[in-house]
Amino acid sequence: MKPESRGLLDRLGGPVIVFGVVGLVVGAALVPYAWNTTRGPDGTVAVIEVHGTINGDTATAAIDAMREARQNESIEAVVLDVNSRGGTASASEQLYLAVKETKQEMPVVASVTGLAASGGYYTSAPADAIYVAPANAIGSIGVRATVPPQDTPDNQITSGPDKYSTATESEARQRVETLRRAFVGAVYEERSDELELSREELSHGKVYSGSEGVELGLADEVGGIDAAIDDAAGRAGLSDYETTRVESPSPSTLSQIGLNASESDGPTVESVRYFMIHGQLNVGGSADRTEVTRNGTN
Repeated sequence: MKPESRGLLDRLGGPVIVFGVVGLVVGAALVPYAWNTTRGPDGTVAVIEVHGTINGDTATAAIDAMREARQNESIEAVVLDVNSRGGTASASEQLYLAVKETKQEMPVVASVTGLAASGGYYTSAPADAIYVAPANAIGSIGVRATVPPQDTPDNQITSGPDKYSTATESEARQRVETLRRAFVGAVYEERSDELELSREELSHGKVYSGSEGVELGLADEVGGIDAAIDDAAGRAGLSDYETTRVESPSPSTLSQIGLNASESDGPTVESVRYFMIHGQLNVGGSADRTEVTRNGTN
């Protein structure tokens, strides 16, 4: 935990707990850590990290932190410190909804401190403002999916044709298209006044530099985390304030399940995996061979 995060119980007078995930050799366990901050004369800005691959661990930690921010009377604004290439579609959607809910109660500003691609950008989109550095990478708006298994293994029998796989390839493509429309639609809903890109251009899934992102309306300002904190504080009417930071959980041994599964693992509850992620996806071998991709135009 960082130095500025010490002493919450002494200074706030009560516990404010969120949860991080710490990896173990054979699994993952939740351990509490305190949100430590001093309330300034006006209030506090909470900086919540969304770092690394977005999965159940990272999404839960950030969602819990946003819930704590909404419930803590000393927190007046939130800054999202985003450095993520995205992750699973379901976790990315949950983060998006949590940001929207938090924004209804207090200012939320996103600061891209490395990469905000795919699900990482989805998480940032509802923010009141998005800050980037010129060399940051943002965008990659779209969805990827693994090809569902087509045949039941020779050593298994099932009670019905759809018991082994949860979707045919056609059904998986339809689901990818549905998720793509939702993603693109959300970006248009949140950024419509600033965007210089059409829905078709967004659907291409291109990654842009931070400078290009500002020009195209995917981001608002060139600036670092301090500028984002100052903006959030100003939107909340804070002239004298403290900051507190909630770090992303350390990757656990099992945190990549669903992102790097091999074909030999057999089917899971959802054997077709949907991703809002930019970059290499290793699922049973060659990414080109195992992905369902489709660019829509609506």
